Amino acid sequence: MRIGIVCYPTFGGSGVLATELGKALADKGHQVHFITYQQPVRLNEFNANIFYHEVRVTTYPLFDYPPYETALSSAMVDVINNHQLDLLHVHYAIPHASAAYLAKKIVEAQGRYIPVITTLHGTDITLVGRDKTFAPVVAFSINQSDAITAVSQNLRDETFRSFAIEKEIRVIHNFVDTHRFHRKPIDAFRRVIAPNGERILMHASNFRKVKRVQDIVRIFEIVHKKIPSKLLFVGDGPERSGAESLCRELDIFDDVRFVGKQDQMEEILAVADLFLLTSEYESFGLAALEAMAAGVPVVSTNAGGLPEIAIQGETGYLDDVGDIHSMSEHAIRILENDDILKRFKANATAHAKNFDIHRIVPQYEALYNRFLTLA
Repeated sequence: MRIGIVCYPTFGGSGVLATELGKALADKGHQVHFITYQQPVRLNEFNANIFYHEVRVTTYPLFDYPPYETALSSAMVDVINNHQLDLLHVHYAIPHASAAYLAKKIVEAQGRYIPVITTLHGTDITLVGRDKTFAPVVAFSINQSDAITAVSQNLRDETFRSFAIEKEIRVIHNFVDTHRFHRKPIDAFRRVIAPNGERILMHASNFRKVKRVQDIVRIFEIVHKKIPSKLLFVGDGPERSGAESLCRELDIFDDVRFVGKQDQMEEILAVADLFLLTSEYESFGLAALEAMAAGVPVVSTNAGGLPEIAIQGETGYLDDVGDIHSMSEHAIRILENDDILKRFKANATAHAKNFDIHRIVPQYEALYNRFLTLA
């Protein structure tokens, strides 16, 4: 198959999933064309079956805001025609689904049918999509897609509650390459972070308000009083400065490291003992799944799709949003005993295999084939 993938090229979950899906499809012999405004961050290796097409937006004095959606549609049309694509798979509803609809209509007028698969990822439905500025276009473009998928049952249900969707939404969970994340920790790296054998707690996100990163700091303060430990923050975003200030205020800054955005998450997760995720909402929780694949138990909120990927008391614990005391107690319970920590690590590794890339990607292939037979 010749597949066009449209996504955001950033560190966010939708971009990560789209890129890893494209790489997996290319490994299976499909020709994959990424169409976006810059090279995706996870597209960091050569593959003869992968092509990248940059969307260029020309600026004119007439426009206060460059018309990216129009440029994206034109780029899709160009790639469809010049590379004989069989289908488009767009990730994140805004603006990719609406841009794909326009591209589809343009090539349809030229006598060609191109199926459009739209995958919903989270805030495109739960936050941005609900904005009255965008809602009618979001609902229309989703309904005009040939197939719709969501990364969790929770997100599927939320979409139906928020919009008048006229088609079925198929749940295809996010996935992880368990082989890639099964790494032995680099002892030298761990000694730099925890020179005296302290436990290492970790959080990774885009540091938006919904992630509640100050809860992470407060949980760590409680754990730190009971268990010698270090906290590793991976990522960057608007709430980082507030988290740093709180660390100084609580006098724990020397035991916290902010390492910024990182590409090789598997190497960082390999040294962690516990992953913390305190979000108000997660459509799925890809960061938590990647942690589990690396053998790291997760203490998280029970928000959104997180209960779909975690097992209470086995792979970690799920607590109510904002309940830092319960999350702290559960973190201590996991970390205070080597045998208990070892059991949670083994459970996390085993459960993550249910979401292995080799189980999930064939579901997308089957979906593609269903629409290609109709073309």
